Amino acid sequence: MKTDVEELSPTRVKLTIEVPFEELDHAFDVTYKSLAKQVRIKGFRPGKAPARLIDRYVGRGAVLTEAVNHAVPELYNEAVQKEEVFALGQPEVEITKLEDGQELTFTAEVDVRPKFEVTDYEGIEVTVDDAEPTDERVDARLDALRQRFATLTGVDRPAEVGDHVSIDLSAAVDGEKLEDVQANGISYEVGTNTMLEGLDDAITGLRAGESATFATKLVGGEYEGRDADVTVTVHSVKVKELPELDDEFAQMASEFDTIEELRASEAERLGEVLRRQQLAQARDRVLDKLVDSMDIPLPQSVVDQEADRRRQALERQLSQSGLSKDAYLKAQGQTEEEFEAELAASAAKAVKTGFVLDQLATQEKLAAGNEELTQYIVEQAQLMGISPDQFFQSLMQANQLPLVYVEVLRAKALDLVVSKAKITDESGNTVEPPPAPAPQTETVTVASGAEEAEADEADKSEE
Repeated sequence: MKTDVEELSPTRVKLTIEVPFEELDHAFDVTYKSLAKQVRIKGFRPGKAPARLIDRYVGRGAVLTEAVNHAVPELYNEAVQKEEVFALGQPEVEITKLEDGQELTFTAEVDVRPKFEVTDYEGIEVTVDDAEPTDERVDARLDALRQRFATLTGVDRPAEVGDHVSIDLSAAVDGEKLEDVQANGISYEVGTNTMLEGLDDAITGLRAGESATFATKLVGGEYEGRDADVTVTVHSVKVKELPELDDEFAQMASEFDTIEELRASEAERLGEVLRRQQLAQARDRVLDKLVDSMDIPLPQSVVDQEADRRRQALERQLSQSGLSKDAYLKAQGQTEEEFEAELAASAAKAVKTGFVLDQLATQEKLAAGNEELTQYIVEQAQLMGISPDQFFQSLMQANQLPLVYVEVLRAKALDLVVSKAKITDESGNTVEPPPAPAPQTETVTVASGAEEAEADEADKSEE
């Protein structure tokens, strides 16, 4: 087999592949065996008819077509590997020459990852937020803890913003009451504006037992978007009372005896949270600087595929939450054109980021081992609220285990860049980056079994 590679653009190549007929023997063997099982020729059992009779029975042209269709994908993959072409997506194949008994020639145009080197990635300078657990931040955590132990006490006065009320809702369209659009005994905090437009204004000033009617647009359900008159009836008005920040509260809300001990513990926990956030921020900003510094061409088809994937993912989320695309755009304050422009930009950034990290991993000869792959599976399963075994099986069924390896490798490439970055916080203090990832030399078997992930999760739960 002879292969010629022509660069059509920095992101697209054309392979011309010439194959002598003797190299198609395997494809013809498979074709004849398949056709022999399908045809019935007198004097021969199914699957036993000789090739010359099959040629005569189904036609030599049909046999050639079947054999070529079987051979081309294998020949293409062999050529791509031999020429070290980093193909993206499916090729456009055209048979340009087919001489029976002589030669098969075909071309394959395919998008490829652009060729480039990642340079100047050491010493990237970024500034991140301070991670100091200030008194204000600690107070905010303590206030959140107080909210968890708050009590609701009924009051005999009109409802105000911040009050908690128990209400009934009913709706009517053009004076006709909608029997299936009503709800009773709803708990609602006045001022949150999380239900219907105009509801907060209608409730404010009502006492227990009083009602008010207001005009609004219905959201969700069969009557979504319809103008309706909604009646709200208040059954009770309650105010939230927070416990005092004293030793008694510390004993009730924690394992500590004094409020000073509780405050110190919250400060320590906050410091850990802020340091993790600081590291995540450093990673994001280092990555943005690295990617923005690279000027590389992107294959438009790959960007379009990424945009389609993101669009479909959003549409699934909206469908599951009962929201329409129009309602989402309105909430985001975007037009359809603005949404599509932002989607295209984010897709292009994602594709470019993947190219940069993949190339860096190749340059630095990074690899991922079973332990790292197992850790990734465990962490992702925990985020999804399922067992590592379930997540592993879903990856297997979707043939996405190779993507796990890619994601882990990209993370290691980013770890390498961050380890060499110069990070300071807003106060000018140097933030020590995490160490560079250790070299990986162990043999990788991506599908090494979910048992490791399950065992790892069990070990963590026992700690």
